[in-house]
Amino acid sequence: MSTSAGWDHPRTSLYTDHYELTMLQASLHSGAAHRRSVFEAFARRLPDGRRYGIVGGTGRLLEGIADFRFGEAELDFLGRTGVVNQDTLDYLANYRFSGDIWGYAEGEAYFPNSPILIVESTFAEACMLETYVLSVLNHDSAIASAASRMITAAGNRPCIEMGSRRTHEESAVAAARAAVIAGFHSTSNLEAAFRYGIKSVGTAAHSFTLLHDTERDAFEAQLASLGVGTSLLVDTYDVEAAVRAAVELAGPNLGGVRLDSGDLIAQASSVRQLLDQLGNEHTRIMVTSDLDEFAIAALQSAPVDSYGVGTSLVTGSGAPTASMVYKLVSRADDAGNFVPVAKAAKNKTSMGGRKYALRKLNERGIATQEIVGIGHRPEDDGNDRPLLQQFMKNGELLPGWTGSEGVVRARQRHADTMAELPPVVNRLQRGEPAIPTLYEEN
Repeated sequence: MSTSAGWDHPRTSLYTDHYELTMLQASLHSGAAHRRSVFEAFARRLPDGRRYGIVGGTGRLLEGIADFRFGEAELDFLGRTGVVNQDTLDYLANYRFSGDIWGYAEGEAYFPNSPILIVESTFAEACMLETYVLSVLNHDSAIASAASRMITAAGNRPCIEMGSRRTHEESAVAAARAAVIAGFHSTSNLEAAFRYGIKSVGTAAHSFTLLHDTERDAFEAQLASLGVGTSLLVDTYDVEAAVRAAVELAGPNLGGVRLDSGDLIAQASSVRQLLDQLGNEHTRIMVTSDLDEFAIAALQSAPVDSYGVGTSLVTGSGAPTASMVYKLVSRADDAGNFVPVAKAAKNKTSMGGRKYALRKLNERGIATQEIVGIGHRPEDDGNDRPLLQQFMKNGELLPGWTGSEGVVRARQRHADTMAELPPVVNRLQRGEPAIPTLYEEN
């Protein structure tokens, strides 16, 4: 994988729930642990008002599965606390995922019941991954889905991720990665930049201005250190006075100004007019302050050049989880033949059988349906696109899905998939999923 050479991925084997090891121990006892099995991660529904979701986190997940091992410290903990018995400890000491993993490419759109991830291995190997799979995919897909909506609302104006201070420190790194996959220009998070080769940017906070005796002193210091291409925060005191001082000090090549409070539409309009009057037609205006996709859409008519998005992004803009589940859908019987299995509980039913997915496209390349074949591959009429990609084979990572390369690839996949979706998705309106998902049985 191509993550930063200076970063060691943590061991992930205890990013799991106790009950997964309970099932492992009991299945080892019954002899069923080594039955070949197929697990599937999918979302039964989209968040209210959403018409599509975006897959995020697959690259991070694959990196973590490659490091899903039980070392001496983990085994000692599990034995000392009585989580599992000695036979199970002996199994875990040699644990390594050796199966196959398929799924939707990161950055791809998904809909209710899309088979987003398929894990093929023994029951013992796959059941322990449940919590880790869901914690990564649910978080990152929620962020990527929100980011995609924001990018759509922003149009050609770049969005910058800056939500680190509103979430857990590791969630902040994952959120930055997911946002960039869905089209964000850059991040303020240096750890994300370090691990994944993402572009990082930063301006200054109000505290920097307040540190100095005058706003002018603060601007002079920033310009002297960072050059006239920097962006100055102009709403600490009086916006008009700050803009005038910034232009006087930096001249017509001032890179940008940032607005972080007040009526952003009115502020941006007055600042743009003032900058143009002062000869700074090329100085950019960046706005921040609790933006979400609806606020960004409302700013479409304002003379804004870029958006900085924080809290709403890293909390999924009202949908902090993608509500995915991880279910056993097929397993081998005593004769070695695969049989479909499914949960039948009320409101939580699932469809058994190994899935194959294909997106049907019309002559203009616009998606019309998603076909999920159960136990067989749907027929491609020549215009259609198979959706499942293989990520791991016999426990080995296949190239291109992880690290910085995976981020670049996923970002392109997002751009491509959004071009396929019906134009109605480009408007922030409620309704049914953009295209229907249809099951196709043998």
